[in-house]
Amino acid sequence: MYLKIHEGGGQRVVAVCDEELIGKVLTDGKTYLDLDAHRGFYVGEKAEAANVKKALASFTSANLVGKNAVKVALGMGLASDDDVMYINRIPYIQIYKI
Repeated sequence: MYLKIHEGGGQRVVAVCDEELIGKVLTDGKTYLDLDAHRGFYVGEKAEAANVKKALASFTSANLVGKNAVKVALGMGLASDDDVMYINRIPYIQIYKI
């Protein structure tokens, strides 16, 4: 997985994407996610689940794409299966702390 943390203006955005999805364009006719054009948002350091969990311990919002990335958030109880969205069977989730 790739992990990138964006901080500024009192916000902390955690972006996580399964490595094999970077460079792909996901679309199902309704939803469009360009992981090539937006690779800079996701590609930071390569991370194992433990590093992702540490990053998700404190965030304002999180954006996770891919089975492995979403699995970490679900395992931490940050979201439920009902919160997961899919584009061509690829799971993704956005989490906001308000």
